[in-house]
Amino acid sequence: MRIQLLVASLLLCCCAAPAQTTGAKNPTQATGAQNPAQIPPARSAQRRGLPTPGIPPSWKRVTVRPLREFKPQEPKRIQFENGLIVFLQEDHELPLIDGTIRIRGGSRDEPAPKIGLVTIYGEVWRTGGTKTRTGDQLDDFLESRAARVETSGSLDSTFLAWSSLKEQFDQVFPVMVDLLQNPEFREDKIKLAKNQIDSVISRRNDDIDEIAGRESAKLAYGGDSPYARTPEYATIAAVTRDDLINWHQRTVVPANMIIGITGDFDSAAMEQKLRQAFGQLPKGERLQSTQTPFRRPRPGVYFIEKDDVNQSDISMIDLGIDRHNPDYFAVVAMNEILGGGFSSRLFAKIRTKEGLAYAVGGGVGSSFDHPGIARIGLSTKSATTVRSIEAVHEELSRIITDGVTADELKKAKDSILNSFIFEFDSKDKVLAERMRYEFYGYPPNFLELFRAGIEKVTTEDVNRVAKKYLHPEQMAILVVGNSREFGHPLSSLGTVIPIDVSIPGKPGSM
Repeated sequence: MRIQLLVASLLLCCCAAPAQTTGAKNPTQATGAQNPAQIPPARSAQRRGLPTPGIPPSWKRVTVRPLREFKPQEPKRIQFENGLIVFLQEDHELPLIDGTIRIRGGSRDEPAPKIGLVTIYGEVWRTGGTKTRTGDQLDDFLESRAARVETSGSLDSTFLAWSSLKEQFDQVFPVMVDLLQNPEFREDKIKLAKNQIDSVISRRNDDIDEIAGRESAKLAYGGDSPYARTPEYATIAAVTRDDLINWHQRTVVPANMIIGITGDFDSAAMEQKLRQAFGQLPKGERLQSTQTPFRRPRPGVYFIEKDDVNQSDISMIDLGIDRHNPDYFAVVAMNEILGGGFSSRLFAKIRTKEGLAYAVGGGVGSSFDHPGIARIGLSTKSATTVRSIEAVHEELSRIITDGVTADELKKAKDSILNSFIFEFDSKDKVLAERMRYEFYGYPPNFLELFRAGIEKVTTEDVNRVAKKYLHPEQMAILVVGNSREFGHPLSSLGTVIPIDVSIPGKPGSM
C-alpha cells in the first residue's frame, strides 16, 4: 500500500501543470527564463544536451594522457645444472602460493594411431594418484587444506599446477613432487577417462560452432596434420597404461621442464626447496617436436549439412603467420581495424549496417611457434548465408584496395595498447607470459617489445600487410548449415565441396 501511494504521488507531481503568474504574457516571463527564440543556437543546443555547432562534444575535449612506461616486475630466473628452469615471482599481497610446471610434449607429438593419448594422460595423471595414495585419497587430503593439485594436456605441453595457502605449502608441495615423480595411472581411472572421451566424441556434431572450429583447422592445416587431428573411438581404445607410463618417462625430465611459482614466499628459501626436490634428478633428453610442413588450404566452397538448425556458421580460412614474423605488429593492428571488435569494419558493415550477422570478426591469426589460422567467422540466419559471404568479400577487398585511414589506425592502436596493459596487470599474469617466452624461445622483454612494436605501426605498414596476407579469392569458405533454408544456393559462389563429418564406429561394432 505504501508503495502504491508513493507511485501515485510521483505521478501527480509529474502530471501537474506549472502555475502561471497573473498577467504574464507567457510562461517565460513568470519564471524569469528566456524565450527559446531569444536563446543563441549554441546555448540552446547545450541545454538540450545536443552537440554544439563549432564546439566538439565533451568526450572529445577530455585530455588523454600518454600511457606510462610499461616495465613489469620481472620474475627471478634460475637454471639448475640439470637443465631445469625456474621462475620465482614474489607477491606478498595475499597469503597464497601458486605454482605451475610446464613440460614439453603435447598432442601434436603423440603417435597418429593413438590420438587422444595426451588427453587421457592429462586426466589420469592426477586422478590415478601416486604409488602411496589413490586419486580419491589425494582429493580428501587436499580439500581438507583448501588446496589443489591438477594436471592437464594441451597441443604442445602438459601441465602440473598447484595452489595452497602459505601455511599449508610445506604439506602440499611434497604431494606435488610425489605426483610428478611417482604417478600410478590406475586402470580404473584410465577406463573412466576413456568413457568420458568416448562420450565427447559421440556428441561432437551436436554444436554448430564446434563443428566449424574443428573442420576449419582441418582445412587450414590438412586433416592429417598434428595441429588438426581429432581423436576417434579406435585411437582412444588403442591407448594403454604402458603408453601413459612411457610418455611420462619420456617427457617429465628436467631438460623439458619449466617451473613458475608466484606468491607469498622468500625467493632464497623457495629456491633451496626446489633444489632439494629437483636438483639431483638426471637431466634427460629434451623432446624435439616433429617438423610439420604447412600448406595453404585449397580454395573452394566447403559445405557441411546440418538440417536441425536455422542459421549458418561461416568461416573463411587461410594460413596465418607466427609471431617471429617481422610483420606481426602490423598484422595485429590490421586485425583490430578489420575484425577486432564493435568498431571494426566487419562489425560496422555486416552486423550494424546490413544486419546480416549475429557475430562477426577475425583476422590473420598468429601462433608462437607455427603459423596460426587466418579466419573470418560469422553466424547468420540461413536465408542470408550467401549475402553474408559476399559482404565479407567486399570488406576484405575494400581494405586491400582502399587501405586504412590514420584515424582508424589511431583508434586501433589505442584499443590494443589500453587493453594490453590490463592483460598483464598482476604479477601472476606477467609470470605466466614470461614462462611462455622461455618455452617458445622469445626474448625476455617481448612484453615491452610488443608495446613498442604496436606504437611504431604506420598506415603504410597496415596497407602493405593487408595486400600481403589477405587473399579473399584464395580462401577456403566453410559453411555449416541447413541448405533447405538458404535464400540463394551456395553454388552461386562456385563449386560446392561436401564434407562428411560422420563419426566412425567403435572397434568391433557393426
